[in-house]
Amino acid sequence: MGFTLGPTPTLIMPKSYFLDMDGVIVRGNDIVPGADAFIARLRRRQIKFMILTNNPKYTTADLAHRLQRMGLDLRAENLHTSALATAAFLKTQYPNGTAYVLGESALTEALHEVGYVLTDHKPDYVVVGETEAYSYGGITQAARFIAAGARFIATNPDPNGPGVGGLVPACGAIAALLEAASGVSPYFIGKPNPLMMRTALRALGEHSENAIMVGDRMDTDVRTGIESGMETILVLSGLTTREMVGRFPYAPTRIVESVADLERD
Repeated sequence: MGFTLGPTPTLIMPKSYFLDMDGVIVRGNDIVPGADAFIARLRRRQIKFMILTNNPKYTTADLAHRLQRMGLDLRAENLHTSALATAAFLKTQYPNGTAYVLGESALTEALHEVGYVLTDHKPDYVVVGETEAYSYGGITQAARFIAAGARFIATNPDPNGPGVGGLVPACGAIAALLEAASGVSPYFIGKPNPLMMRTALRALGEHSENAIMVGDRMDTDVRTGIESGMETILVLSGLTTREMVGRFPYAPTRIVESVADLERD
C-alpha cells in the first residue's frame, strides 16, 4: 500500500545583515562590547553580512586591517564605503569619464578602478569626499569647475565627524561651502541615499527583502533601510537614545541595546 508524500518544507534562509560601523561595531578606537562575539556568531552560522561606512577616506583593505588589529574577524570583502558607492554610480551614469577630486587616495583609487581619469582640465565631474588636506586653491578650482558646468557629486552628506580633540568638518560641510560659492547643489551618494544600500546589496548578492539594516542613527541608517525596503534595527550603542526615536516620522522594526543582543545562541 502506497502513501502520498506531503509538500517539501520550504527552507527559510537567515536574513543578511548590513551594519553601520561607527556606533554599531566600534566606538572610536574601541570595539562595542559584544560586537566581536556577534561577528563570530554570523560566521559560525554562515550568515552573510556587510559593514557600511559613509567615510570615503580609507580603502576596505585599510579598514579591515584597522578592525583586525582591534580584534574583529573582518576582511576587505565585508566592508563597503561611500567611495566605492560613488565610483559604482559614476560608472553607470557616465562610463570612462573624467573627474576633479577633493579627497583621499581611497576615493581616487575607487574612481581609477572603474575607468575614470582624474584631471584639472574641464572635468565631467567634481567629486568631493573627506580629506585632511583641503586647500583654498583646490576648493576654488572645484567651485570654478562646478560653476562652469561640471556635475557636482559628494560622497556623503555628513557635516562633521569625530577627530582627535573633537569634531572635524566633513564632506557635507565642504560641499555646503562649494554649493554657496557655485550656486549648484551637490548630489550626495552615501547614506541616507538608498543608492549606497543598493550598491551594497548588489556587492553581497542579496535582495532587500532578505536583509536587515542595523545602525545607531535614525536620520541615516534607519531611514536608508526603510527606503530600501529592509527590516531595520536601531542600536542604542551610538548616537541615538530611545527617547529620541519618537521625534522622527518613521520607526525602526526593532530597538536593541547593541549588536550583542542579536543572533544569540
